[in-house]
Amino acid sequence: MQQKTERKLVWTNTAVVCLVALLCCFLWGSAFPGIKIGYGIFDISGEQTGLQIIFAGTRFFLAGIMAVVIGSFAHKRPLFPKKTSWLPILHLSLLQTTLQYFFFYIGLGKTSGVKASIIEALNVFVALFVACLLFKQEKLKQNKIIGSILGFAGVFLVEIWGSRGTGSSLGGIGIGEICVFISTVAYAFSSVYLRKYSEQEEPFVLSGYQFIVGGITLILLGFLMCIFLPASLGSGYAAMTTGQVLGAVASHMAGGFFSLKGCGIVLYLAMVSAVAYSLWGVLLKYNPVSKVAVFGFTTPIFGVLLSAILLREADTLRIGVLVISLILVSIGTLMAQKN
Repeated sequence: MQQKTERKLVWTNTAVVCLVALLCCFLWGSAFPGIKIGYGIFDISGEQTGLQIIFAGTRFFLAGIMAVVIGSFAHKRPLFPKKTSWLPILHLSLLQTTLQYFFFYIGLGKTSGVKASIIEALNVFVALFVACLLFKQEKLKQNKIIGSILGFAGVFLVEIWGSRGTGSSLGGIGIGEICVFISTVAYAFSSVYLRKYSEQEEPFVLSGYQFIVGGITLILLGFLMCIFLPASLGSGYAAMTTGQVLGAVASHMAGGFFSLKGCGIVLYLAMVSAVAYSLWGVLLKYNPVSKVAVFGFTTPIFGVLLSAILLREADTLRIGVLVISLILVSIGTLMAQKN
């Protein structure tokens, strides 16, 4: 009992919450350029949605194995799900991994990165309202709403005017935007359910095994898309038989996995998901959703900054806009921390 109390005191400490949440968001932000780099190494084009889904599924399957191994070392015992754990695991894998990333990758192929980033930032609002109004996990206070609005304003600012040559026109709403929004809602609900399930279950078990299940599901969906929707594999595959399609997919992906760079980027992206989501689950176990979720506004800002550095686009970055965005996000995050 004393050990649990001490652990709770550590994970509810504001400084610890801030540092760990920012680490998670930094890792997630690094995934944006990481995925683009991975597509280049694996020679996956923007129209090859099926290959993108297989790439994502492989990443999350490996992330699940990593999370289980890390959690087992941390607890000094092998981590296996209890019988009662499988329903939460399946539920989370459906929301967090399968639905979120299936719709996100499809949506991203049909809309701009700017629109996708702004819509994704709405997950903080959705998670806040779901936690407060639907699940009654906490009270919806004025400071949380204002803090979330300021954080969203920071994201909106850096995505629209953060890079030279980026237009401010968002255009209309189409199938791409709808898919990204469905992805956002799925992620927001998964955060709330992760908070709920973590009260009784070990976060490393939940995150690890839901990634394994979700990763396998995405890989299967990716292969089915390649077989029944040849356009999702790219041009030139429509006339192939099922066996030829499977062989072409396997050959295409193997070309990346047999290279040092390919293995390295997939393992890094898997590590990002394993570490960040597991730590995020621990934070949600001991803290209100609003106190943790609001840090999510820093993810796209980290993504913009790291993309500029890693993709050699630093000369297009508007530092002044980035600074103002960080100030807005910081103020919003601090406001949302108040009880």
